Amino acid sequence: MTDYKEIASYIIILAVVLIVAQHLNVVVSGSMEPAFYRGDIVAVQKADLLGIQEFNPKDVQVGDIVVYNAKWFNQPVIHRIIDSKEINGTTVYEIKGDNNNRSDPYYVTADQIQARVLKWGDNPVVIPKVGYLSLWLRGL
Repeated sequence: MTDYKEIASYIIILAVVLIVAQHLNVVVSGSMEPAFYRGDIVAVQKADLLGIQEFNPKDVQVGDIVVYNAKWFNQPVIHRIIDSKEINGTTVYEIKGDNNNRSDPYYVTADQIQARVLKWGDNPVVIPKVGYLSLWLRGL
């Protein structure tokens, strides 16, 4: 007979792993160097994780590194907010990769922001190089 405590412990471990995985993003380009590099993993807090709002995207500030749905790229982008302004009553953010010469081509609104990179002091929380396996598996 199977031990129900053992099954319950496996379910708890699986749930924890899935929750932790939702809070890690693999960096796919060098656009944010030297803050982090291609193949690094950054820890994030989600704007909406199964209906739970870990932070309000309307509360982001200049200097925050965010993950957002870009209109100009087919995958989420991880870049830094460098400015914010009001246009027709809506707050928009100018966003740029630290290693890029120009800002991203379009302003970003709060509803496009999926996550914010966690910081330890003034530095993003980064796990170096661990994401290379994910990049290789996805053919990136």
